[in-house]
Amino acid sequence: MGLIAVGDIHGCPESLDVLLEQIAPSSDDHLLFVGDYIDRGPDSKGVIDRLLDLREEVECTFLRGNHESMMVEYLDSGAFSLWRMNGGVSTIQSYQGNGKTEITIPEAHVEFVRDTKLYHETDDFLFVHAGLKPNLTVEANLERHGEDVLLWERGHLNASEVAWEKTVVCGHTPRPEPINREKLILIDTGCVYHMQPGMGRLTAVHLPERRFVDVPYADG
Repeated sequence: MGLIAVGDIHGCPESLDVLLEQIAPSSDDHLLFVGDYIDRGPDSKGVIDRLLDLREEVECTFLRGNHESMMVEYLDSGAFSLWRMNGGVSTIQSYQGNGKTEITIPEAHVEFVRDTKLYHETDDFLFVHAGLKPNLTVEANLERHGEDVLLWERGHLNASEVAWEKTVVCGHTPRPEPINREKLILIDTGCVYHMQPGMGRLTAVHLPERRFVDVPYADG
């Protein structure tokens, strides 16, 4: 079985399709998405539609990103202020369509967002959206810290050393190039930020080989 981790999509379904064409996953592969399927990009609804179809074809694991967490808060309580500041308007608009004012989020999409996982662990890797506290082991991070760390942490990016007993694979913080260190792999290459110099690619990594695949933003 091939394990392939995919970085932050952020409402860019055409870019996702191009990446999937490059990867060409088979029924023996396992695709693991590190979260942030929605917000900022042109068609968040289209991304979730594509992912729902994809999981019928290939084994998929969908982690929760901070943007899905904000959507869950909106679904649960109507909280919109933080989500609005982080690109939630584009997601809401993708569920209006054709100039309509009412918002219709299909139940399958609600279930998809609610069912996302906070992390996924194998013998050699820990997959999480944002990262972990660098001074604690993976086990201690998972025992002591909740969603705030798993969905928002960035302190590990500039840490000279980490206490993790296995390699952490994450997204969340866009970089012009993937990070590929012994204990850290970061695969958010800012697909939706294609207007910023050096950004604008969607990246995946084959594991354990650490073979990276990336494609340029294709939703323009």
